[in-house]
Amino acid sequence: MRRHSRPFAVVAIIAALALIMTGCQRGAGGGDDKLTVALISKGFQHQFWQAVKAGAEERAKELGVEMTFDGPASETEVDAQLQMFQTAIDRHPDAIGFAALDPEACIPQMEAAKTADIPVVEFDAGCDSDIPVNISKTDSKVAGATAAEHMAKELKGKGEVGIVGHSQVNSTGVERRDGFVEKIKSDYPGIKIVDIQYGDGDHLKSADIAKAMIAGHPQLKGLYGTNEGSAIGIVNAVKELNLADGKLTVVGFDSGKAQIDAIKSGAMTGAMTQDPRGIGRSVLESAVKAAKGEQLKKTIDTGSYWYDKSNIDDPKIKKMLYS
Repeated sequence: MRRHSRPFAVVAIIAALALIMTGCQRGAGGGDDKLTVALISKGFQHQFWQAVKAGAEERAKELGVEMTFDGPASETEVDAQLQMFQTAIDRHPDAIGFAALDPEACIPQMEAAKTADIPVVEFDAGCDSDIPVNISKTDSKVAGATAAEHMAKELKGKGEVGIVGHSQVNSTGVERRDGFVEKIKSDYPGIKIVDIQYGDGDHLKSADIAKAMIAGHPQLKGLYGTNEGSAIGIVNAVKELNLADGKLTVVGFDSGKAQIDAIKSGAMTGAMTQDPRGIGRSVLESAVKAAKGEQLKKTIDTGSYWYDKSNIDDPKIKKMLYS
């Protein structure tokens, strides 16, 4: 009996070491038993993403989770974002949260995450894949439709309108545009959308587009910007052209400091704000649940809210502002 004890002991030690190594690989970078979550956003260009990060960090601290948060410098850098996704996969965290810049380009990384047995949850904008467990986001079509209602109210139901979009590829850009367009076409026959152009969320490019629209459509009464950079570009264009107050109604999306200031000054009528901190908290919590194999609702709508001079200081609205 004694002769057989050593081989059995060796086998037991090897098995134990294998389990330890597996655990180390799954939580690489953690150094302890904490769950690790890697979040990859669409960028850091706008205050929106900084607020998402703050919400995720807050929830991670509450849950005792280690979290990393990465994103490209701007929302046009698809390749850089995909490299960040792949780097996260290579680190093998317990779960990954991803906000897609390009819904098709991210499919290979989704497949790689599945092969590596890493659950993926999404936030803000999704990938064209059924691999992600769920998504935490604003219902952008509803928000776009609400923006259209307020534009129509300001224009008293008639006039020419243009749209400066931030993307015709990722879902937020498409849905904010389509929600606005569909609402105008269905409910406001006196309003005509005369032009739609895209500035990639860059305020300089968006300003140039807005100036060209204003020059090309002398009867233009309103402009809608589908994100922070688009909206501020429109505001800057109006200032640079020295348009008289009230000549052009500007409606925006998001709520960074520049937009808040524009609304308070009257340069912008109002805008849709999301709940970025809520998105951050939701995606972090979803990632933890996915890592534990818990059931998740497929889509978590984090809400959207109209704000203007009349309600910008309301406590409920102030919690949603990004600045």
